Amino acid sequence: MELVDILKRKNMNVVEMPNEGSSLRKQWEKNFASHITASEKDKIFLYDTDGTSGFLWHIFSYNKRDFFEGEKAEEDFNLQSKKSCYIFYQHSDHAFMIETASTLNHRDLLDEEDIYVVDTEFTWTYVRTHESGWCGPYYSRKK
Repeated sequence: MELVDILKRKNMNVVEMPNEGSSLRKQWEKNFASHITASEKDKIFLYDTDGTSGFLWHIFSYNKRDFFEGEKAEEDFNLQSKKSCYIFYQHSDHAFMIETASTLNHRDLLDEEDIYVVDTEFTWTYVRTHESGWCGPYYSRKK
């Protein structure tokens, strides 16, 4: 079942944003990775360079930001009060805004990989990686 269908079945208002993934990734980086230098970002493979696929979530796996991982991340994400949030992917420009996200929880995202959920103010984020169980999922709050 596709994610949009899952969310709509839970009565969430889903607004598709087909060309906003790049912009949201930049905003996410600005809000959650601005404290590290460009050189550090290169060292942790934050970007796609030379055929190596970069991942924003490397700020967590390389311990460059405080976070919770695994079951604790899922629990904190589930408990987080959610109004509106963005959902976007690492390697896609397709994104969504969820206007009624109060019932969104980690189980809705179990079939997703390299997906980012962030509130519209970019104060918290939940990330499910393609390596969840080994790396992630992650939950972090902006300081």
